[in-house]
Amino acid sequence: GMAAPAALQRSVVSPAGRHTASLIFLHGSGDTGQGARAWIKQILNQDMAFQHIKVIYPTAPARPYTPMKGAFSNVWFDRYKICDDCPEHIESIDSMCQGLTNLINDEVKNGIAKNRILIGGFSMGGGMAMHLAYRFHQDLAGVFALSSFLNKDSAVYQALKRNEGALPELFQCHGTSDELVLYSWGEETNKMLKALGVSASLHTFPNLNHELSRTELEKLKSWIVKKLPAETPKAN
Repeated sequence: GMAAPAALQRSVVSPAGRHTASLIFLHGSGDTGQGARAWIKQILNQDMAFQHIKVIYPTAPARPYTPMKGAFSNVWFDRYKICDDCPEHIESIDSMCQGLTNLINDEVKNGIAKNRILIGGFSMGGGMAMHLAYRFHQDLAGVFALSSFLNKDSAVYQALKRNEGALPELFQCHGTSDELVLYSWGEETNKMLKALGVSASLHTFPNLNHELSRTELEKLKSWIVKKLPAETPKAN
């Protein structure tokens, strides 16, 4: 059979108290887990940290990336080009879904239930998270996608057309001034997912380009705590 993918490098923010839930944050193309963590820390003036939630920032392995003329880059998958109406590079998406499934399984082995794990990310990281959750892990607590999109004929849509069961909620954010991933692409993704039965919200940030903002991260944090509330100690 195929060799198991190597474990992904990761930067971890441990919970202040007892670990009862986990959050996986996937960086944008060309970044690293450490880079995404540092960027968020710079915006918030502190790590995105929680009392009971472990925050994991994995790093995508370096691979040749077609939009950069085949130069090596830390990307979750390849793209034929950066547009919403070209085919997906499904082979690279699926192989990374395997590597990220291993990461989810590590948390499950640590005693964290699937419905206590959230996954999401920025830009390509959000796209990756949607593939992972809606195609392979529909029992996760939720998904977030910041400045992200899915291609028009995405495998995610194909999978959801055949789906019967409950689906993780989607928390989406997008800046109206995004010049790389157009706001309309994010909006279209949101409409498609809603039409296919996903409970999805889209938070719009006027004048925000392809970046993260403090208001957005504060909103995301509130949503995270709503989806992964602290477990109340059981009375004996």
